[in-house]
Amino acid sequence: MKENLIDSVITLCNTLSSAADSVGGAIADTAKFANEKVAAELLKDGNYEAFLQILIENAVNFGTRILLAILVYTIGKWIMNRIKKFIEKILEKKDVEPSLASFFRSLVNIVLSFVLIICVIGVLGIETTSFVALFASAGVAIGMALSGTLQNFAGGVMILLFKPFKVGDYIDANGQSGTVKEIQIFNTIINTVDNKTIIVPNGGLSTSVMTNYSKESTRRVDWVFGIAYGDSYDTAKEILLDLISKDERILKDKAPFVALTTLNSSSVDIVVRVWVNSGDYWGVYFDMNEKVYKTFTEKGINIPFPQMDVYVHPRD
Repeated sequence: MKENLIDSVITLCNTLSSAADSVGGAIADTAKFANEKVAAELLKDGNYEAFLQILIENAVNFGTRILLAILVYTIGKWIMNRIKKFIEKILEKKDVEPSLASFFRSLVNIVLSFVLIICVIGVLGIETTSFVALFASAGVAIGMALSGTLQNFAGGVMILLFKPFKVGDYIDANGQSGTVKEIQIFNTIINTVDNKTIIVPNGGLSTSVMTNYSKESTRRVDWVFGIAYGDSYDTAKEILLDLISKDERILKDKAPFVALTTLNSSSVDIVVRVWVNSGDYWGVYFDMNEKVYKTFTEKGINIPFPQMDVYVHPRD
């Protein structure tokens, strides 16, 4: 269907060009008699009949071009609507992001309108080469003036097309972290955890390293808890496993990991790793810190902290 529509547009333009050439020949033959000098001579000689005949022929030829241009415009609009409906169906079938779908619809409409205008101008007998060259020169000048903006535009298209993140995801990119509020063609709007709005250009966002914390449905939570030398590691491990088993937000299909990781200068460090749903990450993280502190205190497990002993020697 797509190939048929494109072939129809090409055939229409070829037909219009042929029609314009045939009508243009007639007008070119009569136009040389329609200038002021010829008209003045005909009027001076009193040859009103020839003068009137030239005017009628020019009017007929001009009217023919006008009617043909109207016909071209009508058929062209019909073909444009068919193409736009076809593209609309493709976008809906592919479930394209609304922002990107709107951009593609606008782009297709502009391109098709430009092609139709060129066809109508050609039918009217106006030279189209100069128009095309003018538009091309303007495009180059605008592209050079808006190079940064076009880079952001291309980055926005890439983001909307490949979807490295979506609205609602929590990301970290270009030194900025927050929840994606809106993805625009030129910029991405991010809300920070303290409710600040950050506008990040899509050009750098699409080419830089980015961390998407919401892409996966589950995340691993890591802690390191220190206990004092002399306290029982087995008791501390048992307490940690008990707290983990009582938290329903911690996934049970992946076994928790608890192990002695480091013998520091003032503490014995125990690493704890569990898996949770992405939405429960921070809730589990902060709640576990609180529960471990309270339970260790109740069970007599000391949590060491850096300290300095100062000895004062009296003077003799």
